[in-house]
Amino acid sequence: MPHALRPKHWPKASYDPRYDPLVDAGPGHNRDYAPTYWIGTAGPPPEDDGPISGDRDVDVVVVGSGYTGLSCAIHLAKEHGIKACVLEANTVAWGCSTRNGGQAQISSGRLKRSEWIKRWGVDVAKRMHLEVCEAFDLFRDIIGSGEFDCEPQDGGHYYIAHKPGVMAKLETESALLNEVFGYGSRIMGREELHAEHVKDQEAAGAMHEPDGTCIHAAKLAFGYQILARKLGATVHPASPVMGWKIKDKVHHLTTPGGTVRARAVALATAGYTPPGLDSRTKNRLMPILSNSIVTRPLTDEEKQACGFRTLSPLTDTRTLRHYYRHLADGRVQIGSRSAITGRDAENPRHLALLQRNLYRKFPALEGIELDYSWWGWVDVSHDMMPRVFQPDPAQTIYYAMGYGGNGVMYSCQAGRRMAQMVAGKGQGLDLPIFTSPLPSHGVLTPFRRLGQRFMYVWYYLKDEQF
Repeated sequence: MPHALRPKHWPKASYDPRYDPLVDAGPGHNRDYAPTYWIGTAGPPPEDDGPISGDRDVDVVVVGSGYTGLSCAIHLAKEHGIKACVLEANTVAWGCSTRNGGQAQISSGRLKRSEWIKRWGVDVAKRMHLEVCEAFDLFRDIIGSGEFDCEPQDGGHYYIAHKPGVMAKLETESALLNEVFGYGSRIMGREELHAEHVKDQEAAGAMHEPDGTCIHAAKLAFGYQILARKLGATVHPASPVMGWKIKDKVHHLTTPGGTVRARAVALATAGYTPPGLDSRTKNRLMPILSNSIVTRPLTDEEKQACGFRTLSPLTDTRTLRHYYRHLADGRVQIGSRSAITGRDAENPRHLALLQRNLYRKFPALEGIELDYSWWGWVDVSHDMMPRVFQPDPAQTIYYAMGYGGNGVMYSCQAGRRMAQMVAGKGQGLDLPIFTSPLPSHGVLTPFRRLGQRFMYVWYYLKDEQF
């Protein structure tokens, strides 16, 4: 079809619940959103720039229109005067950014502060802590700027001990935060937690971190989209990268509607990174499915029985952790692990497992009707920490991903850091997450999911039996 005759929007493809990034060649073309609570309550998506239609030359292409990619576009424009072209295979923020739990914590990746010290030593761990604190300040500033409303509910983060045996470790971690990092966490017992915050019946106590907020996940993504376009970026859905060549240091990215030529490419595809997109990201992540449900609005009696006195993020101490919250409209949301493969994602046993765990925490909700159920792929790195990195100093290719389920907050800073690198202002970014690539699974790549099955059994035993 001649470019002039191409439609502004391609026909919408249906949502594919069985999509699997380790099996499928790519995330698809103009697929509809997963049926999440966030999409169901966000209202119409904001205006975009339509699919790529014809060949064009741009300064920077950002691949992926989730939190990271849109933050990169925002900060390229705001801090460096560069107007990016954002390419999205499907609908804007189609992946992690509209399927998460809407929880922002003062963390990056899956490792705790004590694990940072074991890996890098105290000095580097302290600088990592400052980076994450700066990231939370940036996130708080952007969601409080008045540019958009993502319904922030500040009040800290509750890290809840799911059994008495983990309280000692939680107390040690809290002491470390306070004494080594100068961060004001505090421990509370079961009685205080139940009386003043939430009546999680599994809880033996909790650690409270003063920085933590809940947001509406889709309204955050749509707000980023509005802000990016206001600053001059263009956002193009239904524009998957189908081919990528470099000619005379210029990147040629082929989409169904035309080729985009750019001097730099920033990758922000996270758990939905196609295996054939680029050799620098192949086998660098382990996509893990996370399942999430949202109940109908609670009655006054149910609210009282559950003891919800906070809208802040709640996370338990399981290795296969649960993230949950009381939503502003009176519903309860909870998420945790799901299937191992996309083909098994619709198996009702995964939903039943999550429901049982909801009932264990809040027995008054047993049998409650669900208004929403969905799942999505989390970008877990081999060493449980994200990277914002330029793989080859001779090539203008960058990536930011690997948050391991803690990307709602840190993705804003990661997009900003990637924008710095793209603009040639990355000097001084010397933390390990900026100076080393995402580790590869190497020869173990074909056996990742076999290993995952064994690890899930071990994690279950560790979380529930030992």
